[in-house]
Amino acid sequence: MSDNPGNDDRRLAYRVLTGRDDSAFCERVSAMLAQGYELHGGPSLTFNGEHVVVAQAIVLTS
Repeated sequence: MSDNPGNDDRRLAYRVLTGRDDSAFCERVSAMLAQGYELHGGPSLTFNGEHVVVAQAIVLTS
């Protein structure tokens, strides 16, 4: 899917994480929160015919 913390070392002020709604996605969001990002709004969810896909915006406040 789109943003993977391991793919880009830049500390962008705004990011959107997307992926399958599973524990791996939650781990990615948790890792970004541990790096100083904060949630920006609530998650968006959709169903692609096979599984639920989630998107979560995050912002770097420090």
